[in-house]
Amino acid sequence: MPRPSPASTPRLVVITGLSGSGKQSALNALEDLGYFGVDNLPVALLPTFAELCRRSEGGIARAAVVVDAREPAFVAAFPAAYARLGEMVGDVRLLFFEAMDEVLMRRYSETRRPHPLDAAGRRTRGLRASIAAERALLSPIRELADRVIDTSSLTIYELRRQLGDALGTGQTARMRVLLLSFGFKHGVPTEADLVFDVRFLKNPHYVPELRPLTGRDAPVVAFLSADEEVEEARKRFAELLAFVVPRYARDGRSYLTIAIGCTGGKHRSVMMAESLAKEIRKLRFAARVRHRDIAK
Repeated sequence: MPRPSPASTPRLVVITGLSGSGKQSALNALEDLGYFGVDNLPVALLPTFAELCRRSEGGIARAAVVVDAREPAFVAAFPAAYARLGEMVGDVRLLFFEAMDEVLMRRYSETRRPHPLDAAGRRTRGLRASIAAERALLSPIRELADRVIDTSSLTIYELRRQLGDALGTGQTARMRVLLLSFGFKHGVPTEADLVFDVRFLKNPHYVPELRPLTGRDAPVVAFLSADEEVEEARKRFAELLAFVVPRYARDGRSYLTIAIGCTGGKHRSVMMAESLAKEIRKLRFAARVRHRDIAK
């Protein structure tokens, strides 16, 4: 039976694999990418879930669901349920997660949670034996996967990158950038990822007619822009951001806060934040500006 057109049906990503291999982290990452996520869905409900996504008001364009071996009938029931998804959904992907035994054992040691195959009501085998048993149990499912992802040495940012590669979504969800002006005398923002200090620039505060204005007002902008050092600083900051911002995005960040400080947070930092926000937008990132101390 031919698959429906992807334009009329959602993409569905099915996440499965070894317990402790990072399935929940993958689901969280996909939710950050705009997917509707469901954890630990019974296998029998997979086709129903796909149908609900397709028929929901407005439609759910992208969904991700975790299914795993905690369900006793998982291995026997999954192939048929997955085959039905292929008939219902225009774009269905199966991602299988795994990791080395030593890594899985360390993760279980850190969380102190029992392995699903060694939990209450099941035969007691010990952690290493449970991991080996699950690996063997899920080997037929692994063979069905579109992509097998070994998380043994992956950071969360590398995991997001691999998900982007596997699903053809590019790097990650588009990172949001906040340009935050502030005054050093009021304290450095604790949420800042990068801090630029512009106190070396000439200060409009000492020009009587400019003192009551802010860095958003045209006379202050003209005063600062006429100074060669201000323009040189703006140019160098923009070059640095053109280099680092895409690399922060590539590492999987959802947000980046760039704090720009002058003495009081009213003139120089405000003007520079507004200017650099325009440079960030040229890089095709969403840039928002907030002036923390402009009214102080």
